[in-house]
Amino acid sequence: MGTLRGRERTRKGWARRGAVSALGGAAVLLSLLAPPGPRPVPAAASEPAFGSVNYAVAVDESASLAPEDMKAEKAAAARIALGDVSSSSNVTVFGFAAAESDGQRAVDPVCPRTTLDKPGRESVGACVDKLRSRKKSEGTGTDFPSAIRQGVHDLSTGTDPSVPRVLFLLTDGKMDVSGSPKYGDPAHREAEGERQLELELKNAAEQQVQIWPLGFGPAPDRKQLDRIAAGGFQKGCVELPSARPKASKVSGAKDVGPTLEKIFAAAHCLRYERGPSNRPPATLEIGISPLATVGSIVVDKGDPEVTVTYLDPSGHEVPTSGTYRESRFELAGAGGAVEALKIVDPVPGIWKVKAEAPEGHRSLPVGVSVLWQGELRGSITMDPPSPQAGEKTTVTMRLQTREGYEIKDPDDYAGLRVRGELTGDGFAPVALDLSDDGKGADPDGSDGSFAGSVRIPKSAGGALKVSGTLTASGLSADTRSETGQVAPGVLPVTAALTLPDADTHPGSTVTGTLAVHNTSDTPHTLRLSVADLQDGLLSVTPAETEVKPGESGTRKVTVEVAPEDVFGDRLGDDGLRLGGTVTVVDTTDDDRTLVRSPLSVRVTPEPGIWDMYWWAFLSAAVVVVLAVLAVLAWLRQRRTRRDPFGLVLRLVSETGDILGEHPAGHGHKQWYEFAVVEPHRSPRIERRNHGPYAVQRSPEGGAVLRERGGRRTRLTASGQVPLTDSLSLALGEETRIRPPRTRTTRTRSTRWPRPSRSRTTTPSTPTTTPATGEGGSSSTYDSYL
Repeated sequence: MGTLRGRERTRKGWARRGAVSALGGAAVLLSLLAPPGPRPVPAAASEPAFGSVNYAVAVDESASLAPEDMKAEKAAAARIALGDVSSSSNVTVFGFAAAESDGQRAVDPVCPRTTLDKPGRESVGACVDKLRSRKKSEGTGTDFPSAIRQGVHDLSTGTDPSVPRVLFLLTDGKMDVSGSPKYGDPAHREAEGERQLELELKNAAEQQVQIWPLGFGPAPDRKQLDRIAAGGFQKGCVELPSARPKASKVSGAKDVGPTLEKIFAAAHCLRYERGPSNRPPATLEIGISPLATVGSIVVDKGDPEVTVTYLDPSGHEVPTSGTYRESRFELAGAGGAVEALKIVDPVPGIWKVKAEAPEGHRSLPVGVSVLWQGELRGSITMDPPSPQAGEKTTVTMRLQTREGYEIKDPDDYAGLRVRGELTGDGFAPVALDLSDDGKGADPDGSDGSFAGSVRIPKSAGGALKVSGTLTASGLSADTRSETGQVAPGVLPVTAALTLPDADTHPGSTVTGTLAVHNTSDTPHTLRLSVADLQDGLLSVTPAETEVKPGESGTRKVTVEVAPEDVFGDRLGDDGLRLGGTVTVVDTTDDDRTLVRSPLSVRVTPEPGIWDMYWWAFLSAAVVVVLAVLAVLAWLRQRRTRRDPFGLVLRLVSETGDILGEHPAGHGHKQWYEFAVVEPHRSPRIERRNHGPYAVQRSPEGGAVLRERGGRRTRLTASGQVPLTDSLSLALGEETRIRPPRTRTTRTRSTRWPRPSRSRTTTPSTPTTTPATGEGGSSSTYDSYL
C-alpha cells in the first residue's frame, strides 16, 4: 500500500495557529487504536494481540527554548500521552530544567501515572497544559541525567517488566548543568554531567527503557540526541532497524503531527502512511492495507469548524461509532482541530475523507494519515515433504493474512525479514536462506513467496522439521513449521498432485489430478485435506482414497469454494486470493506426508448478466447501430435519388419540335415546381413556387410529373407527357454546374417524336431558360459532353 500523493500544503496562517490546533486535537492522535473487546476469529488464526505500553514524557522547560518551541513541545506531549493503541497503557508526564539553587528542583511532575482509558485520556489532556517555560528563579538549565533518571524510575517502578517501556525526551538537545551545584565545582560540572548521563543511559538500557528524543528549536544538538537514543534499550517491539530508537527533529508546531506519528508508529511497531492535504471543501484519499486488523484514520483539520465524513472503499458512508457490516468504529476529537476514527477489522482499500467547512474557516489545509497494526501469516511447505538423507528439498513460505488470503503486493510487507531453520534427528540445526528475489529456488520475485533450498544432512534419520519466522514492523511476528520424515529408501507409495491456479466464483470448483503409485503388496489409504486457511473457505474431495497393491494411476481431485455468504463483505468487487495448502498423507505408513501442494484460488463475485453476456449485448448494440446507419443511408440515398437537381426539362411542340430546355434546380421537399408561360406565342418553362406543375426524380429512372390537383404521371427518359393541348414535357440530357459566364441561347433543330395526339401549333425556336432559385437568382448549366 503506497502513500497517496497529496497536494502542496497551504502554509499561510499555519505557523500562527498550528500549535493551538495541535494542542486542541492532542487527545486523539492514536488513542482509538485499541480494540474495544474480543472478537471471534477464524480457526486458522488467533485473536490479534495489541499489548499495552508504559510511557513517560519528559518536556524541556529550560530557557534555551523559545516560547513558540515550548508551545510545540506541549502539543507534542499531549499527542504522545493521549495517542496509544491500548486502553491499558500507562503514561506519566513531567517537565525538567535544572536545580541551580536551594529550593529548586530539576524535575516538575505534571501528570502522575495514568491509565489511558477514556477517562484517563481526558485527565491527561488537562494536566499537560501545566507545562511552562521556567523563570530564572526556578532554574533554567538543562539537566538530562535527572530527566532520564526520573523517566526510568517512573517506567520501572511497580510495572510489569514484560510491558514495553518508552521514554520520549522533548528538548533542544543542549545539556547545561553549569549552574547546578550538585554536579560539583563549576570547573568540572560539564564533565560530571557527561559522566552521569552515561550512567543513566546505561541504567535505562538495563531497565529495558527505550529513549526516543525529539529535537525542538532552530538548531537542536543532533549529535547529543543521537547519542541519547543509542544509549537506551535497543530492542524494540520487533528486531528490525525501523523499531530501533532514533532521534527526530520537529520543525515547529506545523511539523508536530507528522513527526510524532512517524516516531510513535516506530516505537509501537505501527505502520504509518501519510496521505494528501488540501483546503476544504476537499475529498482526501488514504489506503488501508489488507493486513490491517486495527487502524486509525487521523485527520488534522487545522480548524475545529471543519466537519469530516468517512467513506469506505465501496463508497458507503460509515458511522463514527458502533458496528457497520464487519467493522467497528469509534471517533474521538470531533470538536477539536484533530480527530481520529478508529476502525477494528477495517475494509482494505482506498478510503475517502470528505472535509467541509463554513465560509471563513477554509484557509488552513486539512491533512489525513493512517496508522495501523496487523497480522501476517505464512504457510510453509517442504518439497519433497519426506526427502532422503543427502537429498535437496525446497522450502517455501508464502505470505497470507490470518484468514488465509494471499498477500502479493510488496508494499504490504515492506521491511519484512524471513528467517528459516531445518532441524531433525542426527544433525545440528541448519539455517535456511529464504528470499523473494526470483533467483535460485524462488521462481518469481516480489510475489509474496519466499523460497530456498537445503540439502538434508547424510546423518539425518527419523523426524525432520523446517520452520520459518516472519518479522515486520507493524505486523505481529509469525512462526510456521512443517514436519516430515527422512525417507528410508524407496517409499511404498508415492503421489504427485496437480492443481492449477484458478479464477473462480463462490460455490464453484477447481479440478486437478492426483497421480499415485503403490509398489507394495498391501493397500494404502491416503487422506486429503486443506490446511493454512480459515475453516470452511475451501474443501477437497475425496477426503480419502485407497491405492490398491501394485496400482499406478490417477484420481480426480476437486476443490470446492464456499458459498458467497461465507465470505461476506471481504469478497469485495475485486475478489480475494485464497492461499491454502493441500496435504496428502499416507495413513497406512504412519501418517507420512506425501504431498504438500500450494493452492492459489482467486475468488471473485458471481458475475451478473452483463458480465456473462456483455459480448452478446455489445454485438446486439453493434447490429442495431449498423441497422440504423443502413436505414439512414437508405433514406439519404432515397432522398438524393428523388431530388430533381440536374434534370433537363424539354418543352416539345405537337409536331415534335423542341421549343426550349430548362435545367431543374433543387426542389422544395424534392419537387421542382414550374409553369409554362406564354404557351401560344413563345412558350417556355419558368420556375414557379406553387406552380401548376412539379417534377422529381423517380427511383426507377426518369422522373415523375405532378400536376395541380395531385395527378402524377411517370416520365421516362425517352417518353413525354402532355402539359397542354399543344405542348408536352420530355427529359433532356443531365447537366452539371459550371462557373458563371455570359448567358447564351442555343437553338436545336432536333425533332422529337410526335405525340400520340395530333395538334397544330406555330413552330418556334427552342430557348433555354435558366432555372432560378427561390430568391430569383440564376445558375448557368451546360450539357455533359
